[in-house]
Amino acid sequence: MDDPRTGYYQDVESNYHSLSHADPMASMATRCDLNNEVFLHACLLPSLCIIALLSFFERRQKIFSFEDRFPYLRGRFGVVVPLDFTGSLRNRWSYAFAIGAAAPQMISLFSGEIVPIKVPKWLITLVYLLAAFEVALANLPFFTCLSTTHRAVGGAVGLLYTLVWLIVAVWKARCVHELCDESHFLGNVMCYQWLTWWPHFLCLGFLLLQFGSMLAKDVHNRLKKDATQVEEDEVVQSHQYRYVQTLLRRPPIRSLEKSWFQRNVYDWDPYFKFPNRMIATTIISLIGLYLLISSEQVLTSLVIRFINSLFQRPSIWTEHLDYATNTWYVTTALAVLSSAAHVGHVLVCYRKHIKRLWAGKRSFLPEKYHTANPAVSVAAFLRYPGCQIAFTLWGYVMVHLALFVFGMVFVHLVVIPIRKQGFFTWLIDVTIFLANFFIVLALLKLQVLLVRFFFLQDKLSPQDKQKPLALNHRKAFHNFNYFFFFYNVILGLGSCVLRLMSSVFVSLLLVSRIHRTIMPKGFELLDKGYRMWIGMIMADHYHNNPVMVCFCHLLLKRTVERQPAINVYSRLNNASASPLDVRVRARWLLLYTLLRNPQLILLRKRKKLNNDNQGQLAVVWATMQMQQVDAAAVVKSTEPSLLV
Repeated sequence: MDDPRTGYYQDVESNYHSLSHADPMASMATRCDLNNEVFLHACLLPSLCIIALLSFFERRQKIFSFEDRFPYLRGRFGVVVPLDFTGSLRNRWSYAFAIGAAAPQMISLFSGEIVPIKVPKWLITLVYLLAAFEVALANLPFFTCLSTTHRAVGGAVGLLYTLVWLIVAVWKARCVHELCDESHFLGNVMCYQWLTWWPHFLCLGFLLLQFGSMLAKDVHNRLKKDATQVEEDEVVQSHQYRYVQTLLRRPPIRSLEKSWFQRNVYDWDPYFKFPNRMIATTIISLIGLYLLISSEQVLTSLVIRFINSLFQRPSIWTEHLDYATNTWYVTTALAVLSSAAHVGHVLVCYRKHIKRLWAGKRSFLPEKYHTANPAVSVAAFLRYPGCQIAFTLWGYVMVHLALFVFGMVFVHLVVIPIRKQGFFTWLIDVTIFLANFFIVLALLKLQVLLVRFFFLQDKLSPQDKQKPLALNHRKAFHNFNYFFFFYNVILGLGSCVLRLMSSVFVSLLLVSRIHRTIMPKGFELLDKGYRMWIGMIMADHYHNNPVMVCFCHLLLKRTVERQPAINVYSRLNNASASPLDVRVRARWLLLYTLLRNPQLILLRKRKKLNNDNQGQLAVVWATMQMQQVDAAAVVKSTEPSLLV
C-alpha cells in the first residue's frame, strides 16, 4: 500500500528541482559567494602558522635568562619583517607583484564588501579597520616568505601558499564563468568577469616562479656547499656609492649628447633606483586603474545595449544616445592616457625632487616646509602609498567626467550644427563669434600699444630694450583711462569666467598629481595631498641620502676593523653554544680575571646577609703576597744575565 505522504514528498522534490532549474544562477552565485567569503577567513590560521614557523628560524640578539631551560629554543622566535618601505631595494618587483596579488581584496575594501562582523553604524569605521587587518594577515605570508633570510624555508612555504591561492582563484574564475547568461543583466556581467581576473593570475604566477627560484637557488648552493655566498647588503647599495663617486669627480668638459627619447620622454639615471615603496605604489595604481576601467566599460556597454533595446525605431533619443556613446568612448581613451601619464610622471617628479634635496636645493618647497616636522613626515611616509592609489583612481573618474562634459559641449556646439545646418552655415556663425572675440583681443592689444608708444617716456639709453616705467602726456592718459574704465568692467567679467573655468579644469587634471599643489601660494596647508608628498620625500631624504649612508657605512666599517680580530667575551653571547659550555667558560674567565686583579674581589656582590668581609680580605692579602714572591723570583733569576 502506498504511503499517503509519498505524493507530498514528490511534490516538494519536483518543486525544488523546478526552482533550481528555473534559476540556476542563484544557487551557483550563492556557492561562489560562500566560497569567496569563507576563503579569506580560512587563510588566517595557515597564515599564523607560517608566521610562527618563520619566526622560529629567526634569531634574536637579546636573550632572556629563562630561555636557558630550553636550549633548543634559546634565541628563537624573532620578529619577522614583512616589508621595508624605508630604504630596502631587495625584491622590489617581487614585493610589487605580491601587493598586486592582494589587489582584489584591496578593491573589496574600497567597496566595503568585506565585513567580518555586524555592528551598529556608528562603529562601521572600526569594522573597516578590522577588515583591513584581516586582509593584511591573510596576505602576510607572501611578504614574509620574500623577506626572510632563510631562503629554502621561505621558498618552500611561499610556493605552497601561493599554489593554494592560485588554485582557488582558478576555481573562482571557473565558477563565475558558469554564471554567464546573456538573457540576464547580471549574467552578462559575469560573461566579462574574466577581464578583471587575469592581473591576479599574473601576479600569483610571478610569485610562484619567484618562490620556486628561491628554493632552487638555495638547494643548488647547499649542494655545492658554497659557504661564501653573502646576502645582498641592505645598507650599502652600489648605485649610492657610484653617486658619491660622481660628486667627488671633476665634471666633464663636454656633456654627452642625449637622444630624442632621453630629451623628451625619459632620461635614464644609473645612479638612482626607485625604492620598493614607489614601485609597489605604481604597480597597484596601474592594476587599480585597469580594474576600474574594465568594470566601467563592461557596465557601460551593457547599459547602452539595454537602452537600445527599449527603442524599436530610430528617434531623436537614439541619435543623442549615439553621440553620448561615441563621446564616452573617446573621452575614456583620453582619460586613460592622462592617468597613465600621471602615474609615470609621479615617478619622474619623485626622482627630480629627491635629487634636488640631495643637492641641498629646497627652493621648490614652500618656506613652511624647509624644516620638516618629524612626526608629520613619518606619518606622511606611512600614508603615502594608500593615498596615492586612491588619488589616482579618483583622479581618473573626475578627469573622465570632466572630459565627457566638455566633449558633449563640443558635440552640441560643433558636430550637431554641422550635420543639421551644413558646414558653411556653421562656419559663418563661428566667424561672427570669432570676429567679436578678435575685436576684444584687438582692443586689449590696442591699450598696450597706446601705452607703449604714446603714454611712456622715451628710452634713457639707445641700448635699453624697453622704455622706463614713467608716464608721459598725463592729461591724455587720465582721459583715456576714464573712458576705457567702463569697457574694462565688461572685460573683467569675461576674464573672471575664463579664470574660473581654467582653474576648475586645471584642478581636475591635477587631482591625482599630489606632487603639485592645487592651492595658491600661502594656502598650501589646505592641500592634504601635497602636504603628504612633501612629508614623504623629506622622510625619504633623511633616511636614504647617499652621502650620509655611505659615510655611516664607512664609519662603522672602520670601527669594526679597529676592534680585535678575536674577542674572547663575544663567545659568551654565542646563541649556538649550550648553556653548560657558556657557564664553564664564564667561570674560567672570572677566575682568571680575579687572579690577575685581586682587588676586584672586594667589589663583588655577595649574597651573604652579614657584612663580615674578613675572609675576603685574607684572600686578597694572600693573593697579593703570592704575586710579590713571584715577582721577586723573576728579578733574582734575571740578575746574572744583567751582570754579564
